[in-house]
Amino acid sequence: MEIQWKAELVKLRGEKRIAVHFPNKTELVIRMRKLAGAKWSSSLKVWHLPMTEEYLEKFKIHGPADPLANKSTEIAAFKLWLRSKRYSENTIETYMNALSSFLTFHQDKSITEICNADVILYNNNYVLKNGLSASYQNQVVNAIKLFFKTQTDLRINPDLIHRPKRAHVLPNVLSKEEIKLILNSPKNIKHKAMLCLLYSSGLRRSEILNLKIMHVDSKRKLLIIKQAKGRKDRVVPLSEKIISQLQEYYKLYRPKVWLFEGQDPGEQYSERSLASVLKQALSIAKIKKPVSLHWLRHSYATHLLENGTDLRYIQEILGHKSSKTTEIYTHVSTKSLQNIKSPFDDLDIE
Repeated sequence: MEIQWKAELVKLRGEKRIAVHFPNKTELVIRMRKLAGAKWSSSLKVWHLPMTEEYLEKFKIHGPADPLANKSTEIAAFKLWLRSKRYSENTIETYMNALSSFLTFHQDKSITEICNADVILYNNNYVLKNGLSASYQNQVVNAIKLFFKTQTDLRINPDLIHRPKRAHVLPNVLSKEEIKLILNSPKNIKHKAMLCLLYSSGLRRSEILNLKIMHVDSKRKLLIIKQAKGRKDRVVPLSEKIISQLQEYYKLYRPKVWLFEGQDPGEQYSERSLASVLKQALSIAKIKKPVSLHWLRHSYATHLLENGTDLRYIQEILGHKSSKTTEIYTHVSTKSLQNIKSPFDDLDIE
């Protein structure tokens, strides 16, 4: 049976890559992993390859290197609009790639000819046909809505573009025993401090990497998070134990700018290196679960709830815009569930 590969050119971190969409099946993922230079983009939820002649031919990609070349004026204006609204560069890159996918699908139409029916056509003949996720579809919807709101003389109504039904996925949570095993695994003081701070303050990956020395207020026992998701500042409490750990780390490493720096002084610690730190800790702790850095944040929030912390405070600490986002942790907290007695226990089963 022929595999339904769908490839397109995208730009990731300033580099042109080949994004490859295919049904989410284990055997296909294994095949993709074996291709030289294959990488996974967590923001786009897609595998991508270097733009070589071999891969261009293999995936039958022809035409201009930039799929938006014939709509460059409108695209350039949209990019400027996003920057003027102070969207982060990561968000801009995500929206531009999502928009590229949609406009490339309708490359035979001008922007003024595209209508709402074309969005439905794209969803059915591209997103659903290739088994792409609802989160990817939602990214495309965000990009389309914003892009067409900046255009004039259109046949498309951005307000009528529907979103996919969101999957109700529960957050992944580790037990306190598993957290202890992970945090005790690193022998390197910097690595240990990073993982401990991620869990003890419920930080996102980007938030810990963007911390500067001045953001640690040890006297007030607070950590200042600057311009986090949604460009919001917030403060989170610091425990006595993590303050002592950070002080020990600082005396040994003496970072110059960022709280956690790479090998060169003043160089920001990389996302890849941080992920590698967790991977090594999981290996030492002999934990086989597919734990990501975000699991530490989910676990922190759930453990706070189980300790009796009010949901309003948890929402504030995590920086959630809506209380509904925070309420999801009530579904994974075991505090109340453990008090429920199963009727099975009343049966005389031998």
